[in-house]
Amino acid sequence: MPTKEKVEENNKPVFEVLNNLNVGDHTEKVEDDFGHSLTYLSWVWAWASVKKLYPDAQYEVIKFDGIPYVFDEKTGYMVYTTVTIGGMTHEMWLPVMDSKNKAMKAEPYTYQTKKGERTVNAATMFDINKTIMRCLTKNLAMFGLGLYIYAGEDLPEQEKAEAKANQKEALVGELKDLYAKAGGADFDAWFKKTTDNKEFNAQLFASMKATLLKQINKKAEEQK
Repeated sequence: MPTKEKVEENNKPVFEVLNNLNVGDHTEKVEDDFGHSLTYLSWVWAWASVKKLYPDAQYEVIKFDGIPYVFDEKTGYMVYTTVTIGGMTHEMWLPVMDSKNKAMKAEPYTYQTKKGERTVNAATMFDINKTIMRCLTKNLAMFGLGLYIYAGEDLPEQEKAEAKANQKEALVGELKDLYAKAGGADFDAWFKKTTDNKEFNAQLFASMKATLLKQINKKAEEQK
């Protein structure tokens, strides 16, 4: 029997539910030739998470005359998958690449980098299989799961909003303490007046903090 939490989740749009899952503990990072950090989500965890929420979810590896990829001598290999959740189907594709995000072909080849010559090995069935599962993970991102990773973000939208709110609360709390030390009587009125028509960001916080510290120091000097 489904739990209350699961029923509540399934009453929400699929994208909203999956897009708000934090996948951070289930990723690995790989650095490419340009020093960029590439983040990959575990397909095992991704598929398990989707099936727990949506038991009827299905995926398919697209085959071409029984072969799970298409091949071109000049460009290399490409795999395709489809995922269906709640009656909606999305398709995804992904080239077979090495750990440096270089297309793998039937024969090895070399290319030049700032660090010298690099070799891309010929693709094997292991590489194709690994790419199929990465394609599945990317396919699931079209439904929201881990989508923020592809946007270069660290947290899903909901947690990012919560983290921002918590950070603002902490900063406002710090200003409130300083305001009291400076001898202020109505923090809420001062805060509203100071931030009126302004975005409360790190720069404004630093300015407000500096003002209060000056008042505190001035008060200390006057009491000597």
